[in-house]
Amino acid sequence: MPMTHAPHVNPIPNILTGIRLFAGVIMFLILAGAAPQGVPLLSSYLSPDDQFRLGRTAFVIFIIAASTDWVDGYLARRWNATTRLGAILDPIADKILVTGAILGVLAWGSVPQIAIPCGLILFREFAVSALRETMAGTVKLPVTLLAKWKTTLQMVALAALQLVLLWDGFGLPLDWQPGFQTFAYVLIWAAAVVTVWTGWQYFDTARREMSAL
Repeated sequence: MPMTHAPHVNPIPNILTGIRLFAGVIMFLILAGAAPQGVPLLSSYLSPDDQFRLGRTAFVIFIIAASTDWVDGYLARRWNATTRLGAILDPIADKILVTGAILGVLAWGSVPQIAIPCGLILFREFAVSALRETMAGTVKLPVTLLAKWKTTLQMVALAALQLVLLWDGFGLPLDWQPGFQTFAYVLIWAAAVVTVWTGWQYFDTARREMSAL
């Protein structure tokens, strides 16, 4: 029997996913490094202007990286280029980007109001990742539509929080800041609620599937 070759799959969607993965790490390093006392030896050499410039760079990287979350999935579906590698890398890249943004924002130390929602988001992400690893090969836990939207909500909320931190550096009107700050806090709490809810759904599905075995 002649050997058949697998059809060529366009690598661009997976490349975009890989870029998002590495961008999440770079964004975190820049954002945390720019934070006051973020890096003890480095921070003493950074002026407030330097911190804002680095923060703005991290913000731009985050926005570009977050936008690829939709683009790579759209292209993979449009070009019929979905792969197992892409399915594995996509949630990892999302979690690294979200986790990096949360840790980077918290490194600035000026927004204690978001510690609880950010902690809930991180706890849920780690718990669901552990659940998937434990249930692999036993119970299928497909990504739900609400879980996809919660990632978008997380990224929008984290972008808003970064904007609040860097408000002066962007030269935005100061009288708008209190209202936008409240808006950002509402977004991150909403993201936390949706994140925890979708996490509970996964655990409930796993429980029911295990009971049926």
